[in-house]
Amino acid sequence: MSVLAIGLSHRTAPVALLERVSVSGDALAKLLHDVQQDPCVAEAMVVSTCNRVEVYVTVDRFHAAVTAVTGLLGVHSGVPVEELTPHLYVHYEEQAVEHLFSVVCGLDSMVVGEGQILGQVRQALKLAQRHGTVGATLNELVQQALRVGKRAHHETGIDQAGASLVSAGLALAGDLAGRRALVVGAGSMSSLAAVTLARAGVTDIVVANRTFERGARLAESVGGRAVAFSAVADELPGADIVITCTGAGRHIITPGMLNGPAFLLDLALPHDIDPAVRAVPGVTLVDLETIKESGIGAREGDSVASVRGLVTEELRAYLDAERAAKVTPTVVALRTKAASVVESELGRLLMRVPNLDERARDEVAMTVQRVVDKLLHEPTVRVKQLATCPGGDHYAEALRELFNLDPKMPEAVREVEL
Repeated sequence: MSVLAIGLSHRTAPVALLERVSVSGDALAKLLHDVQQDPCVAEAMVVSTCNRVEVYVTVDRFHAAVTAVTGLLGVHSGVPVEELTPHLYVHYEEQAVEHLFSVVCGLDSMVVGEGQILGQVRQALKLAQRHGTVGATLNELVQQALRVGKRAHHETGIDQAGASLVSAGLALAGDLAGRRALVVGAGSMSSLAAVTLARAGVTDIVVANRTFERGARLAESVGGRAVAFSAVADELPGADIVITCTGAGRHIITPGMLNGPAFLLDLALPHDIDPAVRAVPGVTLVDLETIKESGIGAREGDSVASVRGLVTEELRAYLDAERAAKVTPTVVALRTKAASVVESELGRLLMRVPNLDERARDEVAMTVQRVVDKLLHEPTVRVKQLATCPGGDHYAEALRELFNLDPKMPEAVREVEL
């Protein structure tokens, strides 16, 4: 099975298209399930954020899988495949692994280096685990990617390259000190927004959330106050800054709710704020499209170069380990066949020399086993080393041919290991 990644992101598609393709909640679970149920797919995981929608699968047929996954993305988003296809990217095998590592490190984000993607990929894996759509291959790959992401943020200055979409958006708001803010939502992005506002000197922070208790906890953590979600309209007139990220899937703020100067930051996809509010005098709306066009988060420096080097290093190590692992079942099969030959020959010896005492019998058995182990040691060590080189699979194939191993035996060993 090979890893295949198909998706679209802020780099390949306009935000308006990302908004149409974006899935969450029950719709995300349904897409995940339908992808995994396709005959071409063995394992599946879907990463859906405000920056991207990506499907990671393990497959044994490339073209059929690309067609199937693309078709399902079209069905679930309602976007015709012919409209979707020009914006899709496809990464296969080594390129798919490299892409995932880069994504988790924040190299492919709208704000380079943002750390929220780590948690988003972790949640995507948990969802796939909960629905039983990932197996050993994707689980191990994503776990390794998360470790690479943690290493990137711990060992480099990538966090300073671009903190978050929140900070990129608020950079367009001017001085925040002394202003009054309304945060709508209490998820991870809204929590980051509230903390960012507090650190910037905003002393009056109001949090509105569907679950009041969760909103109250967030408000308390930043010295603010919580209100019911239904009170958003009442709080808007007194707010200088409004930040939304609810995942409501509809416009919760419309032009008729605004009547004065305000800076609005909409980080949701689909949008929480009707773009028509830009026509209201004194209102400034910054959304994902605005941040993308500003280029404020796309700057790169030495820390980004360091992370790219780290990704290259980790990719090489991952691929070497994968290639070596593919040879292991053949090595086990060879040793199993050798052990069978030893056992058979020792049995024949005992039939010919039935009076051989136990001590001598044990000594003969140990001697024969040592001979076999020594003969097999160097070729099995070398085949594992050579497996990490390009075309390394051919060495395992040569072993199977030379020793007439049952072609089904390595796969049987692999299944036992999994």
